[in-house]
Amino acid sequence: MKQAVIAFAAALAFATPAAAQNASLPSADTALRALYGEYWQWQLAEYGWTEKVDGSVEQGGTIPSATPEAQRARAARAEAFRTRLARIDRSALSLKERVNAAVLHAALTETIEDARFAEWEMPFDSDSNFWTYWDAPTGFQTVKEYEDYIARMNALPRYFREQIANARAGLRRGFSVPAVTLAGREASLAANVVDAPEKSPFWKAFTQMPARFSEADRTRLMAAGRAAISGSVVPAYSETLAFLRGEYLPRARKTLAAEAMPNGKAYYAQQLRQYTTLDMTPEQIHRTGLAEVARIEGEMGKVMAEVGFSGTIADFNERLRTDPQFTARTPDELMGVSSYVAKRVDGKIADYFGFLPRRRFEIRPVAAAIAPFYTAGRGGLGSCQMNTHDLPTRPLYNIPALTLHECAPGHSFQMAFQREVGDTPAFRRNLYFSGMGEGWGLYTEFLGEEMGIYRTPYERFGRLSYEMWRAVRLVIDPGIHHYGWSRDKAIAYLADRTALSRHEVETEVDRYISWPGQAPAYKLGEMTIRRLRTKAEGALGERFDIRKFHDTVLALGSVPLSELEARIDAFVADGGQGLPGVTYD
Repeated sequence: MKQAVIAFAAALAFATPAAAQNASLPSADTALRALYGEYWQWQLAEYGWTEKVDGSVEQGGTIPSATPEAQRARAARAEAFRTRLARIDRSALSLKERVNAAVLHAALTETIEDARFAEWEMPFDSDSNFWTYWDAPTGFQTVKEYEDYIARMNALPRYFREQIANARAGLRRGFSVPAVTLAGREASLAANVVDAPEKSPFWKAFTQMPARFSEADRTRLMAAGRAAISGSVVPAYSETLAFLRGEYLPRARKTLAAEAMPNGKAYYAQQLRQYTTLDMTPEQIHRTGLAEVARIEGEMGKVMAEVGFSGTIADFNERLRTDPQFTARTPDELMGVSSYVAKRVDGKIADYFGFLPRRRFEIRPVAAAIAPFYTAGRGGLGSCQMNTHDLPTRPLYNIPALTLHECAPGHSFQMAFQREVGDTPAFRRNLYFSGMGEGWGLYTEFLGEEMGIYRTPYERFGRLSYEMWRAVRLVIDPGIHHYGWSRDKAIAYLADRTALSRHEVETEVDRYISWPGQAPAYKLGEMTIRRLRTKAEGALGERFDIRKFHDTVLALGSVPLSELEARIDAFVADGGQGLPGVTYD
């Protein structure tokens, strides 16, 4: 469930071979590179990842153990790595290696802190869980990949039982997902309980086998796939579904606040630090949110006056929710609006970025099994997803901002950029810090104003509504987990201030309740990026080039926000230089 975990799509290009670089490195740099090189090799072995030629990783034929013993052993190893890191003199490191040291320290600390709170005992929430994404959405290219896929399917019963045992331990000590947030979530499990292998989502990959495979391999792999689905996949999902319905839902806690759980105040503070990468108290975050809400309300009022509406923001939001002109008639219509936004971005992108990645992305619908309770969209390296479930709850005036955030120049663009630029070490290609990553996504929604992507007052209001959505999180998250807000109060607060549909409002609030600390990362990250841009513009004056600023931010990769601030200070100090080898004329 963690954000600073595997993010295969965020992998970057390989660096120059370490041996060639280390010969001229100072001893502190050499020691650090050896340490994080060892850390990365340990991760590959521990989690069963295969490192690909392009620097990305994929799961091999194993699924790593989720037992408490395995989790504690990983935390102990992380503690040992962190102790060795502390012995390296940070002041003797080169500037680039200081960033790598800070990122390594943050990654190791996350593993250690998660173990301190036994966070694995809550292995799912209303938004994310351990049982999705094991089925392949498309076919594979090699026989070995199919063999690994089948091996993973056969490992699912063991892995799911380990996670069930973890969840039972959490139930026993009152460390669970609040029951109210899980209504209907078992549907994503039920979709995999089928009476024939060919009806399973796991079978799709076998229908797309390359024609170049020999007939013997095709026959063997299909037989093994059918056996794995019938003998492993269906029983694993059936057992987990029975556990969720029969044990977890009846016994899950009725309280909402993270601080109501064992050692809850410390746990919530740790979650806020982990996701935002900032040292802010719940009270500070709440106050920041209230100020942002008030500011954005002022901007919304201007748009309402422009279209001649004289009521309240809540009244205007309700009008937008119920106006049929903003509802797509078919899933393809919604996907078409998103695709057209992405192509209009293509026409503007070179004015805002000097480096343009070669990697393309697709826009595809969220899988049907998870769509009813999934977010409006989600972006990754190869694709960004748009949720086409229940079209009246997906108003078209929100689609431009959503596409900017998830597709380009948001997450899909961001991940391709970071793959193709720089010499980021391997261990960093698989880390994702929400403050930086989600802050960038929200920043691109604001950037869409400058790019001319929003063409109507309603689309601009949709953009403001999306910004308000993230600002409201700063109020609601500590409101629930620190101040004791009820679910109804949180729903009313979000519904009155955004044009999100009622369905989306409820699924979002359930996400905040069940995933403490994650929601504030978006707005706090975006505010940091916008503040640093203003700082650079003021310091550099006419020398400021927006393309160089954006390239510098993205080339840094995913880092704690303090490291982004240090990098922009250096950007200002060197006169606003862009990336080496990129032409900005």
